[in-house]
Parts: sequence; C-alpha cells; structure tokens
Amino acid sequence: MLLYASILILWIVPMLMGFWHWLSVRKRSLRQASRAGLWRLTLCSTLYCVLAFNLTFFIQEVFLVLPKALTPGLIPVIYHNNHSWSGEHPLMYLFQGTGALATFLLGLACLWRVRGKRPESANGQLFMLWMAFSGLFMALPQLVIGALNPYNDVGMAMDYFQLSPTSKQTVAFLALLAMPLFSLSLIRPFMALAGTLDPAWQNKPMMLMYFILTLPAFLAIPLIVAYRVPREMVEVLALPLIVLLSGLVWMQFAAYRFDNQPLPVVTRPPSWRVPLFASLALLLVFQVLLRPGIVIAFH
Repeated sequence: MLLYASILILWIVPMLMGFWHWLSVRKRSLRQASRAGLWRLTLCSTLYCVLAFNLTFFIQEVFLVLPKALTPGLIPVIYHNNHSWSGEHPLMYLFQGTGALATFLLGLACLWRVRGKRPESANGQLFMLWMAFSGLFMALPQLVIGALNPYNDVGMAMDYFQLSPTSKQTVAFLALLAMPLFSLSLIRPFMALAGTLDPAWQNKPMMLMYFILTLPAFLAIPLIVAYRVPREMVEVLALPLIVLLSGLVWMQFAAYRFDNQPLPVVTRPPSWRVPLFASLALLLVFQVLLRPGIVIAFH
C-alpha cells in the first residue's frame, strides 16, 4: 500500500493535473519566445544539479561519520560515496539516521534562503535551489524506504527507536505528503530565472520548467554516475533517479499555477564556468583523495 501511495502522490496526481491544464489551454496562441540564453541556462542548471547532488550526498556521509568518530569503540571510514565502520556501540544504529537529518536541515536552510531574499544572480540562485532540492529530496524518500527496508540507514534508526510497523508507515505517509508541499515551494524561485530570458517565457511556465529543471535533471544523471562508481548498481543509478523524480514531477506539472503571475526575477545571466570548475574540483577530490577511504576517529 505504501508503494502504491508513493506512485500516486508523487507521480500520477501531478501528471494528471498538468495534462488537464494542457487540455484546457492547448488552443491558446502564444508568440514564439526567443531561445537566446535558454540553452546556457539549461547547461548551467545541469552542472549545478550535478554539483549539488554530489555535495549533498557527501555532506550526508560526513554526518553519518562524525557521530561515530566521536563515539568510543567505533572507527568509521569515509569514502567518496559511502562509509563504513568497525567496532560496536549501542548508539551506532541511531547514528545511521544523522545523515538524512543533516541533509534535510541543509535543504530547509537553502529553501529559506531562496524564498527569503530577492534573487540577484542566476549562479547563486541555481546553486541554492539545487542544494535545497537535493537536501530535501535526498532525506524525505529515505523515511519511506526506511519504513519498508530495515537495512536502510533510516530503517536502522527507526529500529533503534523500536518503532512499530504502524508508526513507520505513519512517518512514511507524512514524508510522502511533505514532498509535494516542498516541490510547490520551489517552483516560484525556479521560475524567477525567467528574468534572464525573453519575457514571453513567463507565459510558458511548464515549458520553462522543462528547460531549467526537468531536462537538466535527466542530463545530470550520467554525470552523477561518474562521481559514484564503483558501487552496487542500485546505489549508483537508482538513488539519483529516486532523489530527482521525488520532486521534479510535481514541479514540472504544477508549474502552470504560475502562468502570467508576477515573479521576482533574476536579471544577471548565469556563467557555465563557475559550476563546471566547481564540479571538476569536487570530482577530483572524490576520486583522488576520498575514493581510497579516510579513517576518522576523535577518541
């Protein structure tokens, strides 16, 4: 039932909403909007998606390791996309939930930042938006997965608290309901990027969202894989798909709600150099420094 509810809430409902809106406006005539700058925005959004996803995942691993590094009897090892530990301690399974908690709080902080201040540049806006997206949708799906799989990190933390199956399902359903709400809260800041384009794009919110969110997300997936190999295929490919699809379906198909609405706009166009160099630097750190593993212990 939880699996069916996930499919219904996260994918089927927003797709039906978007399709219904498309049927109602398909005959509306709109002048052709210029695509000057659109592909640059798509490229920059793709690079920021790659950077934010991998940076957020690493932050999750850091906060999985730090509590263990401070706990006597546990010796954790951090890698570029994983961690392990040796030793035993009664709190070690509780600490399997600290990574998801950290990414969720990070996502909330970035969401507050993009919604609480007038955007100034596309680079800053894109970075904070993808960090908010990655933080929220890397954490919330784990509550659902943890309710189904006791060997998941959050599942281990749930078992530490001795949650009953009913309690786990309640937590999972609350997480499912929260995901559309956070998706809707991110649409308006993403739409603000239309300020760098032809004004006619503000009259095509679903198409605009496709070029600045959905297409970059799918283009980013093969690039994200380069940061994650070698590991189990379910971790290499399934995790990016789960994280990205948990939020972007609602954002893509509910974007019509912002048709012809006044929006705060980003006026400074993005630069692809900043996210490209940052992504390459992070890849170098991952594959050269962190891939062999680093032991971290403060006791």
